[in-house]
Amino acid sequence: MRVLIVEDDQEIASFIIKGLKQEGFAVDHSADGEDGLHMALTETYDAAIIDIMLPKLDRLSIIETLRQRHINIPVLILSAKRTVDDRVRGIQKGGDDYLVKPFAFSELLVRVQALIRRSSGAVEPSSLTVGDLSVDLLKRDVSRAGKKIELQPREFALLEYLVRNANRPVSKTMILEHIWDFHFDPQTNVVDVLICRLRSKVDKDFPEKMVKTVRGVGYVLKAPY
Repeated sequence: MRVLIVEDDQEIASFIIKGLKQEGFAVDHSADGEDGLHMALTETYDAAIIDIMLPKLDRLSIIETLRQRHINIPVLILSAKRTVDDRVRGIQKGGDDYLVKPFAFSELLVRVQALIRRSSGAVEPSSLTVGDLSVDLLKRDVSRAGKKIELQPREFALLEYLVRNANRPVSKTMILEHIWDFHFDPQTNVVDVLICRLRSKVDKDFPEKMVKTVRGVGYVLKAPY
């Protein structure tokens, strides 16, 4: 999942970025409204976290512009303003949720996850299954043929992306855009390294392999039978 953060307070931005990356999100950050709006208009994100008070653009201008251009990215508004009128105005301008500073990261994470689920237009399953591989999205547990598999956050994020696209090849660029930051070097071999790590955990002890290389394209996850 890829999230855009538009926040000019560097301490708060770093706090959110660190937390989301630890949870396996790819994160892009802008410290001013104009740049944040440009990123939101030109790139694809699963959600945006936008501070209500930003330099170079007045308050809710980013959200208003996105909605006027029919870009329906779910938006979580951050603000130090606590009144009901401020929250109502933020939602009326196109925000999807409103979180008052200061806040706990755990609450921000849950709200972002809920926004992403709702934006899909369907009920988000709590688990995904491909063949004998099961992924619990809430507990972040993975098992294959009943055997529990321990994954690091980045490995889990990659597996989730592959499972959601099961039987459909995804390119290295697609993986980079969803698992790493927007500005990550596309020539790097980090995708191959992470795929190798994932294979060592998901396929190593099984005769039938699920994570396959599609020559000239990328990778695909398929059921073993």
